[in-house]
Amino acid sequence: MSIDVITRNIPYLYEGFKVTLQLAAISITLSFVFGTIFGMARLSKYRIISIPATIYIEIVRGTPLIMVIFWIFFLIPVLIGHPIQPFPSAVAAFTVFTSAYIAEIVRSGIKSIPVGQVEAALSSGLTYWQTMRYIVLPQALTKMIPPLVGQFISLFKDTSLAYIIGVMELTRRATIVNNREYKSFEIFTFVALVYFVVCFTMSKYARYLEKKRRVGEDHRTEEKYTPANA
Repeated sequence: MSIDVITRNIPYLYEGFKVTLQLAAISITLSFVFGTIFGMARLSKYRIISIPATIYIEIVRGTPLIMVIFWIFFLIPVLIGHPIQPFPSAVAAFTVFTSAYIAEIVRSGIKSIPVGQVEAALSSGLTYWQTMRYIVLPQALTKMIPPLVGQFISLFKDTSLAYIIGVMELTRRATIVNNREYKSFEIFTFVALVYFVVCFTMSKYARYLEKKRRVGEDHRTEEKYTPANA
């Protein structure tokens, strides 16, 4: 096994890694925003809002990601009359796909909050959206950290599929290097290691946040049940 091929091509592969990070960061941010909106919409008491949100979530969750990428990259240009560049196409596809999964995470997180808190907030004069913003979501988000990070890790790994439509991210650049160097084992082992390090770091950080949340909850529970004159 020779690492020569890696050291020679590090600058080229690093440029691809930066594109991978950009693709993941933008897609994660947009997916979180839209996923939260769709998750709240699915819980709406108005069927005109909840039904379209439910249909979108169920259709996307039942469709392979690669098909969503193809739909965005090949079908949308036909509908709008001009082509879309590979990078924004990939961002759109990852956002559409991941938002549906985040919507379900958000829905579950919101449902975990006691109904009494929602009723109390509404009876105090807050609107539904104000109740969600100030009462429900801050509590629900702390409970959603582990599944959200898990979904973000999956999204980071899924960015490798962007090479199919020509995005010059890490996997595509590694493929180009391999076509030139014929060192498949070394090149793709290195790429796998890069993905592993990033995903492992994200998972460790998620565990840290989860541990911090539990410590905070235990502390609040102790304060709640400790007598004032103790």
